Order: sequence, then C-alpha cells, then structure tokens
Amino acid sequence: MALAFARHRPDLKVLLVEKDAHMGGNHVWSFFETDVDAESLSILRPLITASWQGYSVRFPEYSRDLPTTYHSITSENFDAQLRAAMPEDAILTGAKVAECSASEVTLGDGTPIHAGAVIDARGLGTVTGLTGGWQKFVGQRLKLTAPHGLERPVVMDATVAQIGGYRFVYALPFAADEVFVEDTYYANDSVLDPAALRERIAAYAAAQGWQIESVLAEEQGVLPVVSGGNFAEFWAAGQDGIARAGTRGGLFHGLTSYSLPDAINLALALAKHPDPSGANLAEFTREWAHRHWQQGRYYRALSALLFDAADPAERYRVLQRFYSFDGSLIERFYAGRSTIFDKARVLIGKAPLPVHRAIGVLSGLGAQPTLLNATKIGS
Repeated sequence: MALAFARHRPDLKVLLVEKDAHMGGNHVWSFFETDVDAESLSILRPLITASWQGYSVRFPEYSRDLPTTYHSITSENFDAQLRAAMPEDAILTGAKVAECSASEVTLGDGTPIHAGAVIDARGLGTVTGLTGGWQKFVGQRLKLTAPHGLERPVVMDATVAQIGGYRFVYALPFAADEVFVEDTYYANDSVLDPAALRERIAAYAAAQGWQIESVLAEEQGVLPVVSGGNFAEFWAAGQDGIARAGTRGGLFHGLTSYSLPDAINLALALAKHPDPSGANLAEFTREWAHRHWQQGRYYRALSALLFDAADPAERYRVLQRFYSFDGSLIERFYAGRSTIFDKARVLIGKAPLPVHRAIGVLSGLGAQPTLLNATKIGS
C-alpha cells in the first residue's frame, strides 16, 4: 500500500507503523506471474528476490513441469526495498499499536498518532464465523555442502509420506547450494510441532542426496484454509469503522491461502480512490472484502471437499488430479479467475474421492464442517 500510494498519490503523507525492528517479519512470499497484472508486477518487481521460468510438481502417480514464471520475495529484501523507496520519516518501527480508529492510532506507550485515514493490516486477528481447516508449515533455508541440482522450484512434492492430512514439501532453489525447504500440511487441527517438522525437512534433504552445512533461516506458520462460514459474522468480530487490508480483511485465496495477489490488488485500488478519508476507506474496504468473499465461493467449496469429503491420507488425490489439467486452467485457479468452464472441468469427471461424500459436502447434506477456532492461530 505504501508503494502504491507513493506512485499514485505522492501528495499524501504516509506513515507505516511496524511493531518489529524491521518490516516483513520472517517470511518467504511467493506468487505466479499470472496472479497479477502488469501494473501490479511493476510495483512488486523491486521486492522480488528470485524468479524462475517454470516450476515442478510431484505426485505418487506422476511428476510434471509447468512453464509459468514463479517469483519469491524474502523479508530481508522486502524491508530493504521499502526503506530505499520511502522517506526515512515515513517508517516507524518498534512501535506496537495498542488501539486504532478511523483517524487515530495509539501506540503501546500511549503515544497518539492522528491521521486523515488509518488502514489496519495487522494480520488476520480473528476467524470468528469461518469453517475449514489449517495449512501449517515449517520452512528452512538450507546451505548445502554441494549444489542441489534443482533447476526450478518444486511447488508441491506429495510423494512424501502422508502424515496428519495432505502433506507436501516445497523447495525453492535460491542459489546453486542454497535451497528453501518447507514441510506443509493441510490438517484438521492447528497444532504445530516444529521439532518434528525440522526432522522431516532434514530427512527430505538426505533423501535428495543433499548434505546440510547450516540452516540460514527458519519460518513457521499456521494459516486458515476456509471452506465456508458467515462473512458478516467474521467482519463484525473485528473493530468497526476502520479500513482493513490483507488477511485482516479476509483477503486470501480460499484453498491456497495465498494473500499477496489480493494485497497488491487492494493496494492499487486504495491508492486510486478519489476520497482517501478514514470513513470512506473503511466502507470501501468492507465492500471490497465482501465481493471477494462472494467471488471465492467456488474455492471454499474445493476446500470443503478436501477437508470434509476426503480421508486425510487420501487428500493428495484431489491435488494430484487438479495438476493434471491444462496449464492455463491452473494459472486462472491460482489467480482466482477460474471461468465457469474451469469450475465444471474440475468438479466433473473421475472423482478422486468418494462420490457420495463429495455430493453430501457440496449439497450441504454431508458432515458438518469444522468451525475454526480463533485461539488456535499461531499456536
């Protein structure tokens, strides 16, 4: 948002308030180039740490290479590029927000900051009213003793043992002897066991013939994968009258939990809004988030199939079938732009899970979906 405002509204004074000493936390954000339009990509490009022409997926029945360009952003580069692009007085770090309203932020030490508008982008905060499961992971950036041999990212390697739900390993080759390896689970519970996942990452590296010299960085997370719920209840559980952005506004893909494409889309829309006052932006973001919720019904239905119609050990079959489709269909899916023909193609045909259970879930007559518990986020 700060970069979008700098481009389209340089007349506005922007202050980015960050609770940590640096911006961006400890993360690797990735996206397909087809997830965003040309203008969005032009804003994101300085933040990109690495790009690859194509990626791979691996499943028990087949492996496949796809040509779509894949980009990754690391927290370090995110922080450095923001500092380079913004005036020094436009960034306030080490300042946790205690309270905020449409026109004021109060810091933890009681300091008030008055503004024409406040945009709250502090993370999800609540999952009240939402149903589904969890995507949980631990990722490590590994320094190897020898080159790993990967030419492109492995976005999903589901040939690994299926433990506790749909499990896959994600690998990004940042350098010839550096690779980011993430062990990911689509599970019914949000309990994360970092020690166990670290051991599995080491075992995966050994199975690839990689010898680890050191672990350069580590991240972990527990993200909701939403299969349904009540948007009004979710929105009402947050503070009213304040503009919300990012996952704070529920702006993420219903099945993949990717949030970066939605973040840049809203950022540009806010920067081009004719009246950037607090009250107007609050209403604008509520309407934007509601439209996103309505447009995401299909992706939530697929999440429901994954969690409520498939046995945990068989969930990989849903993704295995999906990745057998045409590459352009897969691109539109990740971008949240699936056509009616795409949706029919995915849902019609040889079912990768019990038909009677799938029909029950899609009709609403099957097992009741799991209500997400707000207290579990980040546990």
